[in-house]
Amino acid sequence: MAEEKLEQVTQEKDKYENLYKFSRKLEIKTLQEKYPNPNVSLEVPGYLEGEMDENTILRVKNLHISFKTPNGLVRAVRNVNFDLKKGETLCIVGESGSGKSVTSRAIMGILAGNAIIDEGHIYYKDKDLAKCKEKDFYELRGSSIGMIFQDPLSSLNPIMKIGKQLTEALILKTGLNREQAKVRAIELMHEVGIPEPEKRFKQYPFQFSGGMRQRIVIAIALAMEPEILICDEPTTALDVTIQAQILDLIKKLKKEKDLTIIFITHDLGVVANMADRIAVMYAGKIVEYGTSEEVFYNPQHPYTWALLESMPSLSTSNRLSAIPGTPPNMIYPPKGDAFAQRNRYALKIDFEQEPPFFKVTDTHYAATWLLHENAPKVENPLKNRYQSQRKETNVEVTE
Repeated sequence: MAEEKLEQVTQEKDKYENLYKFSRKLEIKTLQEKYPNPNVSLEVPGYLEGEMDENTILRVKNLHISFKTPNGLVRAVRNVNFDLKKGETLCIVGESGSGKSVTSRAIMGILAGNAIIDEGHIYYKDKDLAKCKEKDFYELRGSSIGMIFQDPLSSLNPIMKIGKQLTEALILKTGLNREQAKVRAIELMHEVGIPEPEKRFKQYPFQFSGGMRQRIVIAIALAMEPEILICDEPTTALDVTIQAQILDLIKKLKKEKDLTIIFITHDLGVVANMADRIAVMYAGKIVEYGTSEEVFYNPQHPYTWALLESMPSLSTSNRLSAIPGTPPNMIYPPKGDAFAQRNRYALKIDFEQEPPFFKVTDTHYAATWLLHENAPKVENPLKNRYQSQRKETNVEVTE
């Protein structure tokens, strides 16, 4: 069965290549001539409205970030665009090295010293964070935008008591005295589910378990009551049961404190019940963007298919699929679609021309040539899995 499908896809690819060669002979405007050259910045995707409306709290537009290295410039983020709406959870998903954390650190203004923002904008209220100085970020960090990091142990000072780490920012930025800050810190520890907070207040990080340390990190991030909370893979260093507890805690705090969240992860399964919208990143670019239901139940980009195929599911007995190869070296960004070398559905044009965003619905966009009207029709490899999931979850799926 698999061989028949592979043969069918191969035939479709050959058919498309013949069509491509024929169009060149007739001097018809080909895809390469119709869309911009890969060396030129593509237009801003259609999912960004012309002006930021009152519900848009943050906008990242045409963001390009590089890192200076002895071997050359690493193009870590390339033309990233997204909007963040008030009260929503936007999940940014992708493999390690796809540019997720670099994008979040640019928003916080904590990029490494060898980083360069080549171009682009990060609009928050009346400020462009891409052009802000350190003194501007000092006012924003914590009080407006908070962040939870991946490893709670490295986020905490091992030789400083938990209480002092919790009260430090409160004393510096709010003007509370030491006793008032202690009362507020104990309240925060209660909110994040720390038992016996009065006792724990006087302990050191090594006396806490991994999950408890992450709760403390969350409490520190919430101390200044930020408007936006960035969660940079906050469950990666934790076991599965503790992961679930931390995710439930973040959902609970979001509802209670009316937070807007950017959640960064490499695991689509982690965000299944959290995300309102999902941005899938690969090789420094967003390749698919849509609501949670659209990305999970009607994915369009082959990279999203590959990520979903690598997730275990109780509704199918098929073997898990691994994505072949490794991400490209971003010192030398590949010509065309960066995922082409690892994509079993790649077309010839994928190796020659970077795909623009194609509109699937008003809220769903994907950068893949398979959505072009002249491309072969490739069936979603996850279709059978969806049939089973649909019965279990009663989710309506757009075909």
